[in-house]
Amino acid sequence: MPRIKFQPTNKVAFDKVPVQFKVLPGVRDKLKTVPNWQERLREYVDRLIQDIDNK
Repeated sequence: MPRIKFQPTNKVAFDKVPVQFKVLPGVRDKLKTVPNWQERLREYVDRLIQDIDNK
């Protein structure tokens, strides 16, 4: 039986279409070494959008 690798902790389901963007060479590998990088990036994007909405 396959092992479940991803268990979402949020109450709302994630969008089925991912956000993708290009980065400089080496950034992808460095990003993967950051603990909990996906959740931290999601939180940063939420703050970024809030900052724009508050202006």
